[in-house]
Amino acid sequence: MSVFINRQRELSLLNQRFDSTKAEFMVIYGRRRIGKSQLIDQFTNNRGIRLLAREESKTLQLRIFAYKLGEFFNDDLLKKTEFTGWDGFFEYLSGRVDERIVIAIDEFPYLVKEDPSLPSILQDYWDNKLKNSNIFLILCGSSISIMESMVMGYSSPLYGRKTGQLLIRQIPFIHILGYIKDIKKAVEFYSVYGGTPAYIMEADPKKDIFTNIENNILSEDSFLYRDVEFVLRQELTQPRYYFSILLSLAKGNHRIGLIANDTGLSISIVNKYLSVLIDLQLVYRTVPVTESYKSRKGLYFLADNLFDFWFKFVYPEMEDVEKGKGNAVIENIKPRFNQYVGRHFENIALEILEMLNDKELLPFRFTKIGKWWHKEQEIDIVAFNEISKQAIFCECKWSDKVNAHKVLEHLKEKASLVPIEKEEEYYIIFAKGFKTKITEDNVILYDLKDLEQLLL
Repeated sequence: MSVFINRQRELSLLNQRFDSTKAEFMVIYGRRRIGKSQLIDQFTNNRGIRLLAREESKTLQLRIFAYKLGEFFNDDLLKKTEFTGWDGFFEYLSGRVDERIVIAIDEFPYLVKEDPSLPSILQDYWDNKLKNSNIFLILCGSSISIMESMVMGYSSPLYGRKTGQLLIRQIPFIHILGYIKDIKKAVEFYSVYGGTPAYIMEADPKKDIFTNIENNILSEDSFLYRDVEFVLRQELTQPRYYFSILLSLAKGNHRIGLIANDTGLSISIVNKYLSVLIDLQLVYRTVPVTESYKSRKGLYFLADNLFDFWFKFVYPEMEDVEKGKGNAVIENIKPRFNQYVGRHFENIALEILEMLNDKELLPFRFTKIGKWWHKEQEIDIVAFNEISKQAIFCECKWSDKVNAHKVLEHLKEKASLVPIEKEEEYYIIFAKGFKTKITEDNVILYDLKDLEQLLL
C-alpha cells in the first residue's frame, strides 16, 4: 500500500482540468521527496508521458526525449533519430496534440540551466501553436525558488502563460495514520518521518519506532541518514550557515535573538536565512493566535519532522553513527523521545481539530486556531469564533495516566489570561491515556483509543 493514494485532492484538481476543453499549462513544484513525480505518474496513467530531465548536455537530453516520445507514440523513425534543438522538440509535439494528451517535463530547471533560451522557445510555441491545441503541458521542478522565478516570475518569458499551479506540500497526519493503522505508532512515526512520502515509506509499520530509527536513519548506508544534508546542499549556496540555524532551532531556540546568540550570526543574517528556509518549506513562523501576522512575537520552528529529528538527535552524533555505534545513539535518544514526540503531538492535535471543525463535529465552528503564549504562560491550542464569542482551550500531553483534573484546573487559569471576548468556553485535553476521566458539559477528553475510533 502506498501513502500516495491519499493525494486525492491534487489528483481531483488535475482531473478537472484534464476534462476541460482548453489547453492547460500547469506548473507543479515543491520540495524534493515530496511526491511530485508520483503524483504526475498517477495522473498521466496512459493519458500521457512524463519526461525526466537530468543534469547532462542538451544533445543527450534531446536524444533521450526523442527516444521516449518515439516509444510513447509508436514512432520507430523518431526512436532512431534525435531532435537537433528545442524547436524540433516542440514542433514535433505541436503535430501530436490533436487529441487530449499530457506532456510532463520533470525537473525542468535542469534543462534551463543547460540552455537558458528554453523558456523563450517554449513561450513562442505556446503563444503561436500549443495554447490552441489539446495539450496538457506540465512543468515540474523541485527547487521552489527557481520554479517561482524561472516559470512564474514577472521577468520570465513564461510569465502569464501558466493556466494553473500546484505547490505540493507534505501529507497530513490523518493519511499517515491510514497507512500505519495504529494510532500510537502513527504519532511516533509521523513525529520522526513527517509527511514526506519518500521518508515515511522507508519506515516499516510492523516494527517499533526505535528499530526503524536504528535501521534506516542511524545506519550509515541508509538514504535517510544523508538525505537532509543532500537536500540542503542541493538547494542552498551556503549550507554551513543554514545548518547552524536549523541545528539551533532543533535545540529549542525559536526566537531570532536566541538563534543569533547561539549561532554567532547577526540578527540581519539570521532573518535573511530564515526567510529562505521558509520559502523552501523547511521552517515556518507562527505568532500567538490573538496577534496579527506582523507581530514581533513570532517564533520559528522546523517544518519537516525528519529534519527536526535529524538535527536534534543525529547530526550531533554523526561520529558515533559512522563508527557503527547506532545502538548507543538509540539508547541516548530513548529517555528524551517522549518529550520530542510531545511537541509534534501538539501539531497533530491541531490538525485533528481543524478536521473536526470542517466536519462540524465540535461544539461550534471556530474561525481562528493556533498556539497562544504571553511571557511565561502558554496554551498548546486556542480556537475561537470572534462573532459567536465561543472559545476552545486545548492542552496536549504525550503521557499515560494523565491527571485530567489537574490539567483542566491549570488550563482554566491560563485561559482567563487570553485576551479574547468569550461567552462560552470549552476545554479539550489530548493524551496518550488518562488516570481517570472526568465528565463535564464543556470538557472533552481524547486519549489514543478515542482518537483511533474517531479517525480510523
